[in-house]
Amino acid sequence: MRSEILEIPEAAARFLDGARGELRAASAALTDRNPDLFVTVARGSSDHAATYFKYAAELGAGLPVASVGPSVASIYHRRLRLGRAAAIGISQSGQSADIVEMMRSAAAGGALTLAITNFAESPVGRAVDHTLALRVGAERSVAATKTFVVSVLAGLALLAEWQGDGALARAVAAAPEAFARALDCDWGPLADRLAEADSLFVLGRGPGFAIASEIALKFKETCGVHAESYSAAEVMHGPAALVRARFPILALGVEDEALPQVVGTAERLAGQGADVYLTGGAAAGAVTLPGVGGLHRRLAPLALIVSFYVFVEALARRRGLDPDEPPNLRKVTSTL
Repeated sequence: MRSEILEIPEAAARFLDGARGELRAASAALTDRNPDLFVTVARGSSDHAATYFKYAAELGAGLPVASVGPSVASIYHRRLRLGRAAAIGISQSGQSADIVEMMRSAAAGGALTLAITNFAESPVGRAVDHTLALRVGAERSVAATKTFVVSVLAGLALLAEWQGDGALARAVAAAPEAFARALDCDWGPLADRLAEADSLFVLGRGPGFAIASEIALKFKETCGVHAESYSAAEVMHGPAALVRARFPILALGVEDEALPQVVGTAERLAGQGADVYLTGGAAAGAVTLPGVGGLHRRLAPLALIVSFYVFVEALARRRGLDPDEPPNLRKVTSTL
C-alpha cells in the first residue's frame, strides 16, 4: 500500500500524458449529445470518486448527477429511460458484473456511455462507447489508493476538456506536483489521538464530502476503526447527539465556498467536548492539520486524500495491523 501511495504523482502524470486522445473523443461525444444529466454507476471507492464527479459537474457544468444502483439492471432487470443522459461507470478493475450489466442497460436505455477504469480492455471498458483508461499499473493492495486518485482526476480532466475550463485544465495539469507536495504533509497529531480509538466522524462539504466518505472507508478497511462520514451540515441533524467529551472528529476544510461552514461546525462540535482535527483553516478548540495550499478549489479536496493515505497506512501499522492484507477482503469484489 505504501509503495502504491508514493506512486500517485507519477501515476497521475502517466494518465494525463496517455489519455489526451480519449479525453478529446469523450468530450466531443458529450458535446454532440448535450446531455441534460449524468448518471453514475459505481461501488466502494469508485462510488466515492463518482460522488466527487457529481459535485464537480453540478458546480462546474450546472448539470444534475444521479447515482444509479447497479442492481436496477443486474438483480431487478429494469431498464431506465436515459435518452438525454450520459452514464459514467467507474470501476477500478472493470470486472464487477453488476457494473458491467448496468452500463449495458444504460446504453440500451439510450444513454451515451463512458467508463473510467484502469484497463481499457476490461469488461466494463468493452461495454461502453468511450473509455478513459487510468494507466496506473497494477494495484496489488486491497485498499485502493492510486486508482481512486486518478479516477477522480480523470473526471476532472473530462469536465475541464468538455467545458473549456482553462483554470481547471491548468489545475489538472499541475496535479502531479500538488500530489507530490501532499505526500509530505504530516498528520502526526491525529495519529496520536487515533492510535487506540474505536470510532470517529469524518466531515466534509461538496467534493470534500466525497473525500470524507473515502477516508471513512479506509479507516474501516485498514485500521479496524468504525468511521462514519457526514456532510458538515448533515452531522448537525441527528448524529451530533453522539458527540461527547473526547469523541474524535476529522473535519475536511479546503479554500472553497464551504470553508466558513465547515469551520463553524468544527467549532460547535469542539464546544461539545469533541477532539476535533481540521484541515484548511483554523477553528476555536480544534487542532489544525497541514495541507497543500493555493490549489484550485475543485482539486484541493483530492490532494487531501493523498496526505491521508500516507497517514492511514502508518496508523494501521501502529495499531498492529497489516494494511496490505485487511481481514475478510479481496482486491477484486464481484457482485450482482
